[in-house]
Amino acid sequence: MKYILVAPTIILILTVILICTIIYYRRKISSFSEELSRILDDMTAENSPDFKITEDTVDGKINIRLKRLYEILNGKTEQSKRDKEKMQSLISNISHQVKTPVANLKMYMQILSRRDMDEEKHCEFLELSLAQTEKLEFLMQALVKMSRLETGIISFEKEKISAAEIIGESLVQIIPAAENKNITVQVNCPENIFVFCDKKWTAEAVFNILDNAVKYTPENGSVTVSADINDFYAQIKIKDSGAGIPETEQAKIFGRFYRSEAVKNIDGLGIGLFLSRNIISGQGGFIIVKSEPPHGTEFIVNIPLE
Repeated sequence: MKYILVAPTIILILTVILICTIIYYRRKISSFSEELSRILDDMTAENSPDFKITEDTVDGKINIRLKRLYEILNGKTEQSKRDKEKMQSLISNISHQVKTPVANLKMYMQILSRRDMDEEKHCEFLELSLAQTEKLEFLMQALVKMSRLETGIISFEKEKISAAEIIGESLVQIIPAAENKNITVQVNCPENIFVFCDKKWTAEAVFNILDNAVKYTPENGSVTVSADINDFYAQIKIKDSGAGIPETEQAKIFGRFYRSEAVKNIDGLGIGLFLSRNIISGQGGFIIVKSEPPHGTEFIVNIPLE
């Protein structure tokens, strides 16, 4: 009789243990479900979830992965916000830059539509209209270049080329403007300095700096261009005798559309140095600016040797 009661007792004990185990895990699952729901609600509400990273448990491992997922998603959201703000700023800047030449063109067209205008005035306003059209064309080309650089569409085709050839190609474009202002341009570039870069785009970067040097140097001033080698870089140095750039603005001048208040009366878009910096940095180089107003400005373009 004693042996007959053992089996039911064991079954009862096992049943109780099973029920307790089910209740325990049910509570654990319910607790985990509530915790997971809380974290997901915080994530979707853009709050900062409190991830309970405990010891090496299942809950802890899942929380670690949820935290990583949150950081990735949050990073992408922040990047998306920055991209949106950047795009809004770009559109605003473009609108501002385009507004003036378009307004001028409309005004000139209205004036040209008058029948009582003499031939001389007619030709004068036609030339003014052409100048504004060229300004718009230049702006559009600059914006295309800027967009291609920022989106990484451009693929630099690097080759070994002499620094003198890059300087020569850049100088050709600014000589007429320098002669109009009676600016002396001096060049000192040894023939044996070679760089590893994209010839076309690097010449564009150097030209933009030279163009600014001529533009912001007063009449009868001077611009000096030289080349040297320093460690792993060739240096193209462009020094002008202009008014110089205050130290507080030297970090800003490479910003897109940035123009100092001191040169607002001089025609310009504020894109040249932005393009130059992106072109050179995109090829592993960098640009240094040195200036002590009113003693002019020197730009040092560092281009990799290989």
